[in-house]
Order: sequence, then C-alpha cells, then structure tokens
Amino acid sequence: MLKRKNPSAEVLLIEPSEFHYYQPAWTLVGAGAFSSEKTRRETVKCIPAGVTWLKAKVVRFSPEQNQLALEDGSSLSYRFLIVAAGLKLNWHQIEGLEETLGQNGVTSNYRFDLAPYTWQCVQAYSGRGPALFTQPAMPIKCAGAPQKAMYLSADRMRQRSQQAEIHFFTPGGAMFGVPFYAQALDKVVDEYGIQTNFSHNLVSVDGPRKQAVFDIAKNGVRERKTMPFEFLHVVPPQSAPDFIAKSSLADSAGWVAVDKGSLCHTTYSNVFGLGDCTSTPNSKTAAAVKNQVPVLVNNLLAAMQGKGPSHTYDGYASCPLTTSVGKIMLAEFCYDGVVTPSFPLDPRVPRRAYWHLKKDFLPWLYWDILLKGKDWPVTHKARRFEPQVPTLTA
Repeated sequence: MLKRKNPSAEVLLIEPSEFHYYQPAWTLVGAGAFSSEKTRRETVKCIPAGVTWLKAKVVRFSPEQNQLALEDGSSLSYRFLIVAAGLKLNWHQIEGLEETLGQNGVTSNYRFDLAPYTWQCVQAYSGRGPALFTQPAMPIKCAGAPQKAMYLSADRMRQRSQQAEIHFFTPGGAMFGVPFYAQALDKVVDEYGIQTNFSHNLVSVDGPRKQAVFDIAKNGVRERKTMPFEFLHVVPPQSAPDFIAKSSLADSAGWVAVDKGSLCHTTYSNVFGLGDCTSTPNSKTAAAVKNQVPVLVNNLLAAMQGKGPSHTYDGYASCPLTTSVGKIMLAEFCYDGVVTPSFPLDPRVPRRAYWHLKKDFLPWLYWDILLKGKDWPVTHKARRFEPQVPTLTA
C-alpha cells in the first residue's frame, strides 16, 4: 500500500521466513473443512513489486542511532522503521508439551504441521475418554481460536451421533472478553453440553499417560488438578518476540510501545508498530491488521513530509467464531468492547452466510487484496441490539 501511494518510496522488507501462511484457516483445517496447503505460499511470491526482500532475521534495535542488527552480525540504517513481527508461541512453558505434540492425541491448530493432526484426532476420537481444549492467559492471537477448535470438533462428533465428554479450560472468567458475545457463547457451550473450567491454566502434559495438569486459582489459593484425556487440543502461552521484548522499543510488558490511535511509537517518532507485536489494547487478529494498515501508511506518509498523524485506528477487530461446521457467529468490536458489526443483523446469531465468508471470501480478500496493498472500504460501525440473547442454533 505504501508503494501504491508513494511509488518513489524505497522499501526494504526484512523477513526470514521461506513461507507465508494464511493462519485464520488453520481452524478449518483442524475440522477437515480446508486444505492445509491452500494456507501456505512461498514468501517470494508475496513480495510486492518494487519492494526489496532481505531474507534475514533482526536480533537487535538501536533506535537512537536509527539502526538495527541482523543475525549475521551486520547492521542496517533506516529513516523510518515499521515493526510488524507478530508474536511468539511459547510451547516450552507447558512442561512435557513439546515432546508429545503431534502424537498421543495431543495437538494444536496454532501450527501449520499440527492442524491436520487435529482433524485426525477428531476422526479417531472414540468417546472412551474426555476431550480437553485449553486456552492460555491473554493476550493471544485470535482470542476465539481455542473455542473455535472445540465447537467444530464437538459438531463433528455430534454428526456421528457420538457421546463426547468435552471440557474447556481457561485462566479467564468468561468465554469471551466482550460480554455482548460472551453471553451468546454461554448458550453455545450449553447446547453442546461442554463443561467449562474457568481460572484453570494448563501447566504440564504427559502424553503417554494421557494426563494434563492444571493450575487453579480459587479464592486466593492455588491448587493443582490432573485430568485424564483421550484428545487434547492445546493453545500455547504467547508473548512478544524476545528481540522486541528486550529492546528499548518495548513497553513494560514487552510489546512495541505505540500510540493506540496513530500506531506511532511513543518515544521514537520515526518508528511505527503494526499487528500482534504492538501494545494496542485490542484483539490480535488479521482483521485488526487489515484496519491498521491504511492508518499506518497514511500516518507514515505524513511523517515523511514532516507532518503529524492524519488517521486514527479505532481498535477494530473481528473474530469469526465457528460455532459449528457451516455456521459462524461474526464477532466484530472496537476499543472498549464497543460492538461494531459490518452488517445490520444481530451478530450473536450464527449464520451460514458467514461460513462462506470465512471459508471462501476472506482467503481471497487476504491473498488478492490485502497482501497486494489494495484499498478496502471500512464497513463496520457501532450498532445497538436488544440486550437479551436471541435464540441460537450452533
């Protein structure tokens, strides 16, 4: 988008990955509803014309000198810097998890190579033991993804008329951070007969023995609980990448410290942050990045001309909650949990049209519009709905 708006801009992209992934579809891969290979493309094929790609890894920032260091020991200078490095998946923080991932019925849709195994586990599930789904402490990318995997698995089991004992574990105290949607998701959970376990945090996994251990915070007292399982879907704890967290660009929590509206760094006026690695207090989703990009690009162009910010990001994020195979509750919201749907229909009602939106339209939008820097209109806005949750059918 920057090159489209200013073709003369000299843009260097530092990116170490050989492949680029459309991660939102991994939930569907785990339900047997999408091909994993369709979520991956070679990075070289995603680089815009006129942009120089440096296949390297940044290890250190020196914003006082307008420089950064690469893994090979070399350094680069910049006039303006955009940090868009995503976040880090901390599998190692759960004892025994890395040793058993991809076997013993232990899986996660948060990895390209594991999402297909989730589908294998769903198909192989016999019902002789519990199916456990875990969520770590926030923030995580796509806060709804842990329960999306659960609903899709539950629906696949329901399609087979199979009795299933399903448990959801989260350190939080509700199914979703926005109460408007959390109340509706409570009804979805009830419909499936899922047992919710709040204030529970997964701390260790014994794959061969089929046991998961949780830390429980209860009335100021901590205790441990061991749960058997036949099938375990894990979402790992997540944090800012180390090279950001240990830098002068980071806030006290390790994220790139940016103004939540302008996306400009709070200390260094020629540094901007984008996406999951930043301190913006919104949900870390692809939809958030989609709406941040035009704000950042326009504010960067203004900064290049010596002007102040001209655009403001409103905190928009979207979480298409797959409540069953074929239906989605399209949760859209801005800063402070303001409900901002793109459509006038009550967003708490799961709809078939939104399934096609997620499965067919959004991948096209990502690969062919967003990655190519094309403009896309803002469609969300604040709307009011009756406080009573409507009748739902997941």
